[in-house]
Amino acid sequence: MISATPSQFRSQSSDYIAATQHEPVEIISRRAGRAVLVSPEFFDRAMQALEDQADVRAVAEARDEPRIPFEDLVEELRQLSRSSR
Repeated sequence: MISATPSQFRSQSSDYIAATQHEPVEIISRRAGRAVLVSPEFFDRAMQALEDQADVRAVAEARDEPRIPFEDLVEELRQLSRSSR
């Protein structure tokens, strides 16, 4: 990963933005990372990966939920149907 100080980034911003097409660029200040610039494609892939992980977690949690017997579900639906009339 390429690193730059805020002043380096200000003076050569177009070069650093172009570099994000190949790798992330970290903006550092006082020896600590302050921001990371990435290409739009990298950002989109990262967001999709996070969404995919959230979906996998949701499926795993849904599998752990107690199951309702089919007969109980049918009876509950009948009762709801009767009460809505």
